[in-house]
Amino acid sequence: MAQWQQIQMLERVYLDQVHDLYANDCLPMEVRQYLSYWIEEQNWSQAAQSDSLQACCLFCEMLNLLDDEMGRLVLGEENNCNIVLKHNLRRSKFTLKERYEDCPSVLAGVIDNLLRNEKAILLEAFANSQRIVELPPDASVATSPQHNVEERLAEIRKTVQGLKCSIGQLEELQDTFDFRFKTFKTLESAVPSDSSLPQKKQELQDMINKLDCCRKDILARIQELLGRSDTLRDLLLEELTAWQERQRKACIGATCDTNLGQLEKWFTGNAEDLFHLLQLLETLQRLRQGLSYERDSFALQLPQLERRLQEQIFCLLRSAFVVEIQPTMPFPNHRPLVLRTTNKFSVRARLLVKLLDRNHPIAVKMEIDRDSANLTGFRRFNILPSNTKTLEMDRPQIEGLVCDFRHITLREQKACGSGKGKGSKGANEGIFSVTEELHIISFTLDYCYQGLTCQLQTSTLPVVIISNVNQMSSAWPSILWFLMLSSDPKNQLFFSNPPAATWSQLSSLLSCQFSAVTERGLNADQLKMLREKLCGLNSTSQSTITWAMFSKVSSIPSPQDTDSGFSFWTWLDGILGLIQEHLLQLWNKGLIMGFVSRKRERSLLKKKRTGTFLLRFSESTQNGGITCTWVEYDNDGTPKFRSVEPYTKNELKVLALPDIIHDYQLVAAEDIPENPLQYLYPDTPRDEAFGPFYSERREGDLLEHKKYLNRRLIRVSARQPGESQTLEVNSIHHVENMLLPADVLPVEPVPLSNGTLPVEGVPLPEDVYHVAVDELLPSGIVPEHTELLHALQGLMFEKQDPFLPPPGEEQQQLPQELFEPPYEFPELSVTEDDFQI
Repeated sequence: MAQWQQIQMLERVYLDQVHDLYANDCLPMEVRQYLSYWIEEQNWSQAAQSDSLQACCLFCEMLNLLDDEMGRLVLGEENNCNIVLKHNLRRSKFTLKERYEDCPSVLAGVIDNLLRNEKAILLEAFANSQRIVELPPDASVATSPQHNVEERLAEIRKTVQGLKCSIGQLEELQDTFDFRFKTFKTLESAVPSDSSLPQKKQELQDMINKLDCCRKDILARIQELLGRSDTLRDLLLEELTAWQERQRKACIGATCDTNLGQLEKWFTGNAEDLFHLLQLLETLQRLRQGLSYERDSFALQLPQLERRLQEQIFCLLRSAFVVEIQPTMPFPNHRPLVLRTTNKFSVRARLLVKLLDRNHPIAVKMEIDRDSANLTGFRRFNILPSNTKTLEMDRPQIEGLVCDFRHITLREQKACGSGKGKGSKGANEGIFSVTEELHIISFTLDYCYQGLTCQLQTSTLPVVIISNVNQMSSAWPSILWFLMLSSDPKNQLFFSNPPAATWSQLSSLLSCQFSAVTERGLNADQLKMLREKLCGLNSTSQSTITWAMFSKVSSIPSPQDTDSGFSFWTWLDGILGLIQEHLLQLWNKGLIMGFVSRKRERSLLKKKRTGTFLLRFSESTQNGGITCTWVEYDNDGTPKFRSVEPYTKNELKVLALPDIIHDYQLVAAEDIPENPLQYLYPDTPRDEAFGPFYSERREGDLLEHKKYLNRRLIRVSARQPGESQTLEVNSIHHVENMLLPADVLPVEPVPLSNGTLPVEGVPLPEDVYHVAVDELLPSGIVPEHTELLHALQGLMFEKQDPFLPPPGEEQQQLPQELFEPPYEFPELSVTEDDFQI
């Protein structure tokens, strides 16, 4: 590892010593940072002590390298984002030139001293670390793949900078040889008898031998560099493959880091070094054209090295063109890769090599099913409004070379004369259903940089294209199954023979579906219940599930029709929608047990006190339903379990589940209402668990100028006499309850002999108990007339109505013919005296 890299990894106490070394700006730290590899490669001690010419050459080379570094920053800048860095480097260059232009050996001595002091700090830090933790002599320190990539990038950049310096020296040596050779030829033709000619010829021979050795040394170093570049490319491809796998998981709901910043930095750094090396090879080609001789190593090896280098560049560029954001509609945003023909979607492609020739704008072309030779029967689509965009770099909100396709729609190509209706596959009728057709969107661009051109292609993961929103629930499992099991991202015929999955694979995917729309996935108990439901009681983690079992077979019978049913995924997707729309907060807080079998439900509740309840999802409701089950005990201590008919989306739209739990009433045999839901499993008081989620209710105030009092909905169930307590309660009625102010209290009603409360004009079923009655408060009645209200209510509830039988007497069954028309009621005459108190 380079010395400067080791310096940057030191602890703070040693970094402070390094800062003290550069405090007087004898060598600006920016120069040390950006020329670290070149600085550490030179012999500054020799240049400072004896060789003033070498010190001068090194000083000039340093200024040239600073110019190159500033040029590279200008080439890669976006909206002057490097303006501060360029300013610091330019200031450092002027400082060095002003201070050391007349005495370059002083600069050589300064750098030599700095390098020695840095090494001393490193040795001290290493010695202290050895005293703290002594590793065995044969212990090896494991390095992460990221650290390995960084280290190899640093080595390659250091080698390229060293090659540039060596090629510069070779160029100077060749220029010197060329001058001396031309001088020798002139002298030989002018004075053939000069006695010094043999000696000069021998000197030229020695010089050409030295030059040939330098050429061979440079070629050998380039060969080695290309070998290191191959290894680095393999490491980068491994990191890119890992990123693609993370992107696949993120598409199905897993939480993964899909940021491309680090990969873009690595790809761009490697590409910069390779293009720099390509320029050095072009310099060597010019040197070969200027001087060639028999068995010239340049003539033999340079063409091969150049081809090998270009292949490496092309391979790097092809792998650097990726789809950063897969096709996604604005809603639902957690289910990408499912597109609807009438909806707009967006997709983004990115080139990880941030090198752009601004004189050659790059256009990206988007196509769908580009290779469709084997897609017999597949539908065909057109891309609207345009399938071509320009690769952009000067975007302040996005760094890098990106191409955003936004507001794109797909239109199906209809076969002429097919006679099919809208939405059908027409003449393209194939073996796959609409939700099993996999389509691929591809991108193509022609890249050009430094005279090197190549065509780059990339493609999205397979997408499913639907025409109706009702197909969304059937299309999404196709995406899940493909991403979970397919090893070939371009296998569009995957569903011709879909492989089976093990439960260990499927369980992870199902948990991701819940964590994608909520803050909680599925725990081990919930997954066990789903496994037993799908695979049977004796299933294991290696039990297999076929595609038909998961998405097609009607494994869950419908309670309305014994001959029909719905698939496992349809049932699970309905629960996902129910949670997302109505139960999200309760699910995130862990208040819903959710997936629990009835056997386990009873096992959990039978040891709990009366009124302990839990919430679970219905196993017989297609679009999602939730019910509560509580435990009661007979006089002999036998536990009884009661469950309420499941609440669905339609009911939860009217009344939230916390309010249902708070207001729920059960009518006992004595017609006394009570709320049986007291403790959420295991032993949390109901109001403590659900209190934060109750709706805010305002009590009525008669002083306000309102025509109506506030009211609320409650849920009421009735326990029929002799009804088995182990059966699920199915009779649930909606009752509107008036909240009367504290100063207007109704008279306690007296129930009828049959257990019902008479309400004028409203027939009451025997299994419903009206906790309160909606009263219309006329606008003409003011709080002073409350006594009149009390009297009227007493008249009604105490059965003082002349049309009702006296208290204690049983009602007589009136003849049916009295109610059949024509039946004339007597006309009543009422005067004001009848209402006087």
